[in-house]
Amino acid sequence: MLPVSLYIHTPWCLRKCPYCDFNSHKSPDSLPEKEYIDALLADFTQDLAQLPTREVTTVFIGGGTPSLLSAEAYHRLFTGLRQLTPFAANAEITLEANPGTVEQQRFIDYRHLGINRLSLGIQSFNARHLKKLGRIHDDHEAHKAIETARVAGFTNINLDIMHGLPNQSVEEGLADLQQAIDWQPEHLSWYQLTLEPNTVFYKQRPPLPNEDDNEMLEQKGFECFAKAGFERYEISAFCKDQQQSKHNLNYWLFGDYYGIGAGAHGKITLPDNRVMRTQKYRQPADYLKVDKKFIAKKEMIAADMLLFEFMLNTTRLQQPIPNTLFTAQTGLPFTFMTQRLQQAINKGLIHHTDSHWQVTTLGRRFTNDLQALFLPD
Repeated sequence: MLPVSLYIHTPWCLRKCPYCDFNSHKSPDSLPEKEYIDALLADFTQDLAQLPTREVTTVFIGGGTPSLLSAEAYHRLFTGLRQLTPFAANAEITLEANPGTVEQQRFIDYRHLGINRLSLGIQSFNARHLKKLGRIHDDHEAHKAIETARVAGFTNINLDIMHGLPNQSVEEGLADLQQAIDWQPEHLSWYQLTLEPNTVFYKQRPPLPNEDDNEMLEQKGFECFAKAGFERYEISAFCKDQQQSKHNLNYWLFGDYYGIGAGAHGKITLPDNRVMRTQKYRQPADYLKVDKKFIAKKEMIAADMLLFEFMLNTTRLQQPIPNTLFTAQTGLPFTFMTQRLQQAINKGLIHHTDSHWQVTTLGRRFTNDLQALFLPD
């Protein structure tokens, strides 16, 4: 069996940001840490019950704000998880952290537990923009969080930076990016703010930069990355020294992953080659109810949707994609995708050889159009 990843969702935040459409909820005065860890372990036990044993190669703890939970809680969680299934000796274990919840000793304890990669939700180093985004940290705390992570011993750090912020100029966007680069992180996620349904910003639209300014900012930003030695290996992901996010690469290569925690999604290939998606109950109160199933939704992916989802993920990557990967990840013959692939080739969006295909420069400019070619009829 192929290796598998594990996503763990922590649903609480100190405050909901107006642009956020993730499954996050304002934290209670006292977090139910013990109850939530008990639920996560029971959830994973149910997921594993009917499936062959597979080695976990990457773990990503997302949210919400996972850094709200104590090191003691994560110690108990990982002790229990390792008793349920094997972990690779060099497993990449990432934890998302909010700069407004940073404590030096807590970061040191996280590192000692085996959490070896930290993703800091900086978003901006501009105090005015951070306030508009509803972040609980200011510009000084943003810088302090990175320094604290280094002192705690983290040698693999991702910084999340957004651009296209309300009333943000091109110069301000580039200043944010340059400050992030100056910290010399191993990885940077740099992406444009989008207004998602069911968010405050969607209902009360803030003034955003125009398309020309966004395009200019992106082109100048790409130049900054290249000058600093960062490789763009995915639409919004950049790294130095081949330190890609192994967990996210597994998503983009249409690999399998368990999803545990409130609202978590999973994708698992069954022994008969059918691909199953799962979703857990979203509301923490529902998820924490005892003596129940954690899965709110479970469905098998139809063949035409398998093709679309495979391409939706893999077309995000800059690297060549082996022709054999489609069959390996879906169980379907490569011929199932050749007609639509040829359409993309004819439009100049994909380059294809006998062994692989790859998104062209034109295809990267029009990624949405490329992906739409593979939508089911």
